[in-house]
Amino acid sequence: MLHIRIILVGRIREQYLRDGVEEYLKRLKPYARVELLELQDEPVPESLSQKQLEAARAIEAERVLRTVREGEYLVAMDIRGKGMTSPEFSRWIQDRGLTGESNLAFVIGGTTGLAPEVLSRARLRLSMGPMTFPHQFMPLLLLEQIYRAFKIAAGEKYHR
Repeated sequence: MLHIRIILVGRIREQYLRDGVEEYLKRLKPYARVELLELQDEPVPESLSQKQLEAARAIEAERVLRTVREGEYLVAMDIRGKGMTSPEFSRWIQDRGLTGESNLAFVIGGTTGLAPEVLSRARLRLSMGPMTFPHQFMPLLLLEQIYRAFKIAAGEKYHR
């Protein structure tokens, strides 16, 4: 069975997003062990310098990389990453299980994004498209796509 961890820099503060995350975590139980881990984000001023941005990202990167377990297949959620259709993503997830890479960790950066240290460590940089989404929203979007991927792989009905 696949074990999937979603590592979020920051916290989901909106109750409606928390409710959606809980719903998809519940729906995914028959398919995989899935968990969400929220890490503390680094507080940053409204207008920050490049130096402050890099410092905040470096601190968050240390927290993320300390959390990644030995043997986990690290996926960085990155707007500049590889895009996939839902069927392609489904095949990619199934291929991880077939090749013995059954421990996946998806990392979602905070408001300042992911540091180069995290991006370079990732085995895949995955994009949900060219649009920018609030980082609090990304776990719900990612969980929905993971759920859709399992439904596609199982040949089960799910809305298009």
